[in-house]
Amino acid sequence: MRWFLALILSATLAQAAPRDVVFSNIDGGEHRFSQWAGQPVLVVNTASQCGYTGQYDGLQALYDRYRARGLVVLAVPSDDFNQELASAAEVKEFCEVSFGLDLPMTDITPVRGSKAHPFYRAVKTETGFEPRWNFNKVLIGPDGRVAGTWGAPVKPESPRLSVRLRHC
Repeated sequence: MRWFLALILSATLAQAAPRDVVFSNIDGGEHRFSQWAGQPVLVVNTASQCGYTGQYDGLQALYDRYRARGLVVLAVPSDDFNQELASAAEVKEFCEVSFGLDLPMTDITPVRGSKAHPFYRAVKTETGFEPRWNFNKVLIGPDGRVAGTWGAPVKPESPRLSVRLRHC
């Protein structure tokens, strides 16, 4: 009976959470998943002082390439691995100046452990996936379900990711 309740709770979180998620916007205000209903959303936990920070170029290119088809690339700056700048304002300036980013970004947000944002807790409940480093990727399909997860070494331009995006 206990496993059945866990399964029900897991399914409920997996179906409801991605559609109802709210992130604080790096500019103030909010990013609501409901505003992107029916669109694929690639959520990437990022950090400005990481060896993978160069992936910002690939994320922006991916966003530019698939934006007309509805893809949203959401950067989620996080200091969970002690590699993020001190403030959201510094992160935003760094990303705009260094990479010309215009993709949506959240405020600095925890992505793992007990303080993880509800989105990341729901993904972990549904799939077992939790970021082990910066630049982990979670693709939410147009149906609001997790369509794929990738670790930091998988670059935004990777065929593994591109193939999945073409099917969303």
